[in-house]
Amino acid sequence: MTFTPPTARSARPATAAPAAELFALPSGLTLAAQPRAGAAFALSLRVPWGSAHDPLGLEGTAGVLEEWLFKGAADRDARALADAFDALGLRHGGGVGTEATRLSLSGLNADLPAALRLLADVVRRPALPASEVPVLADLARQDLEGLQDTPEERLALHTRAAVFGGPRPAQGSGAMLAGFGHPVSGTHAGLSALTAQSLRDAHARWGAQGSLLAVVADLSAAEIREQVEEVFGDWAPGTTPEAPEPHFHAGVRSHLSHAGSEQTHLSLSWPAVGANHPDYLPSQLALTAFSGGSASRLFHAVREERGLAYAAHASALLLGSQGFWQLGAASTPSRAQETLDVLLAETERLRLGLTTHEFERARRGLLTGLAFSEEGLRARAGAMLRDLVLLGRLREPGELRGQLRAITLEEVNGYLAALPDPLPGAALVTLGRAPLSLGAQELSA
Repeated sequence: MTFTPPTARSARPATAAPAAELFALPSGLTLAAQPRAGAAFALSLRVPWGSAHDPLGLEGTAGVLEEWLFKGAADRDARALADAFDALGLRHGGGVGTEATRLSLSGLNADLPAALRLLADVVRRPALPASEVPVLADLARQDLEGLQDTPEERLALHTRAAVFGGPRPAQGSGAMLAGFGHPVSGTHAGLSALTAQSLRDAHARWGAQGSLLAVVADLSAAEIREQVEEVFGDWAPGTTPEAPEPHFHAGVRSHLSHAGSEQTHLSLSWPAVGANHPDYLPSQLALTAFSGGSASRLFHAVREERGLAYAAHASALLLGSQGFWQLGAASTPSRAQETLDVLLAETERLRLGLTTHEFERARRGLLTGLAFSEEGLRARAGAMLRDLVLLGRLREPGELRGQLRAITLEEVNGYLAALPDPLPGAALVTLGRAPLSLGAQELSA
């Protein structure tokens, strides 16, 4: 047999994967179906009820309800339900966010029909045994206590309440929703007020209307739709909530005293563009150059040049249709003010633009991350849900890659140059021995 060197072999032409298709089922459920060759499937269901929809005074409703769903469904108790998932070798996950509850499954293609039936049982026919409510509320209280374990977590909780907190009226009624100011685990008062009936009332609002299901499997889009319709085709519409929007408290200054702390932690937040804004991609490239690893501006200015902190970071936050940038760092009490001053100076300097090297490094980083995220089935299912929520449409994997390759340094620097000064309206939250000063304005304790 003659050996043919690899370079001499004819290359097999690449076959493009079939495009994802979007279906509006008669029940009101929106289905995104992505055919993809392989032995496995992945699916993700998004129900548009999250912790921001918790009724005021019943904080923790969404988080406890999501746990309660798995305490039995249809004719199975909690143990039998867990055994049913295990018998199929299914991996399940998800959780509650501020704006929605997500349930995900993955397994072998042959088990997709059975997996969909199990998911429908959990979502549509949960047992909801009242005896489990005190146990689940206690577990949520333990989660709340755990959030007090580190200064970073305490600062994050305080920032959430001080910067984004505040109740909001529920659509079409005089009831008030708790909003974005509390963690998914709830509050101690809210958990104490939860009852089996209040949680059942919350579940009764779930339905097909406003819910999104993304499925990636080695089937045609029509075959995926057929299997989904068998179990979700007659799902009741439920109640579609108004999309929650945070109350950003511009200019807030808040200090959480921690007299014995050997570090001062700080968090700085201000509004930025949302995901559906045409400047979102330039914003993400600028953010990656600003705080994307050991070659970023913040790392160099705060740690490498001055040794002020082990790390300083900036990240994007999306809440509702709004976008925000958040900066954070921790330093010794004696150098915390200098750390904040450097963060402020670097934020101002960013508006002068990126260098060619910074731009190319940031773009390569985003392209690399995108390549890895496109490989997994679960990542693709999650990406389809994000596209539908943030953009209102499905975006093929190559679309974002093409946009990243097409964007220019001039576009990014033009976006940065046009930015208004974010600092006057920024929200500053600190934790430590003493408050810090943002410019000439002192924070009050």
